[in-house]
Amino acid sequence: MTKAHLTDLTYQINGAAMEVFKTIGPGMLEKLYSQAMEHELKLRGFKVQTELPVSIPYKGIFLPTTLRADQFVNSLIVLEFKACEDIHPKHKAQLFTYMKWLRAPKGILYNFNEHKIYPDGQHTMVNDLYWELPDN
Repeated sequence: MTKAHLTDLTYQINGAAMEVFKTIGPGMLEKLYSQAMEHELKLRGFKVQTELPVSIPYKGIFLPTTLRADQFVNSLIVLEFKACEDIHPKHKAQLFTYMKWLRAPKGILYNFNEHKIYPDGQHTMVNDLYWELPDN
């Protein structure tokens, strides 16, 4: 796994998001975008886990939570979907938490309520796992 590989995956995932946005348009329910993205990504050959439960380890046990990552693509990139007026810091914090506990080096937050999904509605985040990867 390299940063270059993750950059390529991000590019392909963004392409899928643009296709979904072009077809459906802005402002629909998040669940609809999630279902369309799952289908689009699978058509493009990606492995997609949807509504993946996220449990939190604590002193030798795993705390059950109601946390669910919208999608986990190729066990590398967490996707979160919103259809809201503005992305708030709590949305980014939620994605960062999912990335941490799923051990994902990268996450993408999409807001499908924008006029353009890219670049306005797309927020990419990386964590320490990403920075530990080789460039190529």
